[in-house]
Amino acid sequence: MRLAVWSGPRNLSTAMMYAFAARGDFAAVDEPFYAAYLARTGLDHPMREAILAAQPREPETVVAQLLGAVPGGKPHFYQKHMAQHMIDGFPRDWVHAVTNVFLIRHPARVAASFSAKYDNPTLDDIGFRQQAELHDALSAAGAAPVVIDSADIRQDPEAKLRKLCAALGLEWRPEILHWPAGPKPFDGVWAPHWYGAVHESTGFAGPDGPLPELDPHRAELARAAMPFYERLRAAAL
Repeated sequence: MRLAVWSGPRNLSTAMMYAFAARGDFAAVDEPFYAAYLARTGLDHPMREAILAAQPREPETVVAQLLGAVPGGKPHFYQKHMAQHMIDGFPRDWVHAVTNVFLIRHPARVAASFSAKYDNPTLDDIGFRQQAELHDALSAAGAAPVVIDSADIRQDPEAKLRKLCAALGLEWRPEILHWPAGPKPFDGVWAPHWYGAVHESTGFAGPDGPLPELDPHRAELARAAMPFYERLRAAAL
């Protein structure tokens, strides 16, 4: 199985990548379109030059890798993707050759967490619109992509991940619930900036607390993202 998991930033996406890699039957790749996205948009993200040096800058090259040999000869391939990286002009036909999952999180939590690490984010930076558009395109083509909410995973990791594995036709492996602390060999080069908390973890954090209080800019960002989140939430496991 080639499992393309689409999220936005600060969305439990790295923990999910670690969880599936911990099963032992999955190779993993971390945001493979990041350099291509930065090269095409010119955006000045943290560690931009290191990212551009570490990954292919041509999206067609990335696609060939995603559909090519699975690293390490593993039977399955976990592909952690940021939906906002799939900008206009990037090939998308390849998504029909993989199994697609959409990982969502309440926009207020994303707005609060992402803006703590990235100044003045916009709706296009946090991926909700792009997630919804890609989900719609796959559904229109007859696919049935799976949607899962990170809050549900944190509420009861075993129950929700059992349900996810069943929906994907994967056998259950309890190893998915825990991983070793520290950096992983498949981490993106940007890990030192973004992955501090998840590197300290060995499993999923407990249930979310109350929604954060947001200043006007973050509140407007969350408000703009809510219709896309609600559309996907209605389809969640």
